[in-house]
Amino acid sequence: MRFSRLVSGLWMIPFILAVVLILANTSPLSIAWAQNKGQPTTPRYGGTYRRPLSNNPSTLDPALIADIYGFVVAQQIFDGLVQYDSALTIIPAIADSWKGSRDGLQWTFFLRKGVKFHNGREVTADDVVYSFTRILDPRTGSKAAEVFLKVRGAKEFAEGRARAVSGLHATDRYTVQIELTEASAPFVASLAMGYIKIVPREAVEESGPSFGLKPVGTGPFKFVRWKRDEEIILEANRDYYGGRPFLDRLEYKVYPGAQMDKMFTHFEQGELEDTFVPNEELEKVQDSKRYQFVRRPILGVRFLGINTSSGPLANPLIRQALSYSINREALVRDIQKNRYKPAYGFLPPGTYGYDPQFRPFPFDPKQAKALLVKAGYPGGKGLPVFQLWSSVRPPDIEREHEAIRKYLSDVGIQLELHYQTNWPTFNSQVYEGKFPIFRYSWTADVPDPDNFLYRLFHSQSRNNITKYRNSRVDRLLDQARAEQIYLKRIELYRQAEKLIMEESPLIPLNYQTYERLFQPYVQSIEISALGDQYIPMRKIWLAK
Repeated sequence: MRFSRLVSGLWMIPFILAVVLILANTSPLSIAWAQNKGQPTTPRYGGTYRRPLSNNPSTLDPALIADIYGFVVAQQIFDGLVQYDSALTIIPAIADSWKGSRDGLQWTFFLRKGVKFHNGREVTADDVVYSFTRILDPRTGSKAAEVFLKVRGAKEFAEGRARAVSGLHATDRYTVQIELTEASAPFVASLAMGYIKIVPREAVEESGPSFGLKPVGTGPFKFVRWKRDEEIILEANRDYYGGRPFLDRLEYKVYPGAQMDKMFTHFEQGELEDTFVPNEELEKVQDSKRYQFVRRPILGVRFLGINTSSGPLANPLIRQALSYSINREALVRDIQKNRYKPAYGFLPPGTYGYDPQFRPFPFDPKQAKALLVKAGYPGGKGLPVFQLWSSVRPPDIEREHEAIRKYLSDVGIQLELHYQTNWPTFNSQVYEGKFPIFRYSWTADVPDPDNFLYRLFHSQSRNNITKYRNSRVDRLLDQARAEQIYLKRIELYRQAEKLIMEESPLIPLNYQTYERLFQPYVQSIEISALGDQYIPMRKIWLAK
């Protein structure tokens, strides 16, 4: 029996209930109206859509993407086996149906016939096996490899003890079978992530490391060119299996270092179809009927990451002192104009396992000073000057950093502010552990706490950017991945989050909110709780 949407069975209850909880907190937002009289209300084809990017992507190769900038673009170029709709339900993509065994150890995906790569070749089951094997290959260096570690034979292949992954099979031209060593509740949902896309082997092998600079996928838009620091151009895929996009062309304009004032100016001059909103413009645009202003919570969190691997910051007492020193409410109220919600835990609202009563490390300078004494640094004496690095520096972020420096100085901790606005360089240095403290954001790829806690804090995760190590946390996260009973999963994740936050490998600042301004003629905007990178641009049309 095939299931073309959510697969039935008790072991899928955690994901189904996750969607229910997310919908209760952050229902999908769809906008389709014409604000100006005389604009058409029937979708029509044609036109160019211009979008701002706050930084250059590091790559457009989905297996190697490590930033939202790459995801935003690559999501339009590539497809996976499955995808999310605006309500975060798993729906078909290249696979038009699938089925799972009762024990959750075997999955079979049935591919659509006639899906073509942008080079004109039809997608087959061999392409799926190749794409997933490539992600697992340590020579690729994909941070998505952990998604497939439960596939039978994945470990042997990754360690060079096998030439192929025994649990990945192309049983015929249009059928793929995946065998797992143990059931994993988020597995099917994880196949909808931006990393897990299907790529043509011949294009990857021909381009080599340059594939991410001239990508070939199956998505609704084809890659045309990328001029670094200026623009990335895509054009409509008129042979797209889901129907050609309404837009003829997508142009991503690059503003290195998140130059929001410049973006906003260009938007007002009619040079962009959407834009971020600078703090100083927020009140004006909220009250204006000239543009479409969109605001909704998303599954994301902004934080200060801390390199826990060496020096005084390896001491959890010092990290706890940092956490107690920062007044999150004041930062949100006075600098961010209440655009966000102050964050204390790491799981954002809308993620199952989120606990609104969980408030470790409220603002308490006296407690921060006491911890410094306990750590052997009374008044901060003997501590080095710590460095905080950021890839973005719009005026509100610079003010926020100055406020953080003042909070820390008040308890005896000195902080220097540094900026590296070349995003690929900044991000690679974060992953290499080069920065003592760094500003970062994490937005969910999957509406599951695993996407936050396992990926950022498990000692074996390639996304463990704080170098955090705790064997008890590892055990809890491993148990949660395998647990099929919903309430037990929640309890395991809450225990793990509590342990993590007690040791403070990072300092949550605020939970993210999606805010965007659209021109009045932009129609059929769909925004889910996963944010900007999952907007289906193929549905958007221009009423002008």
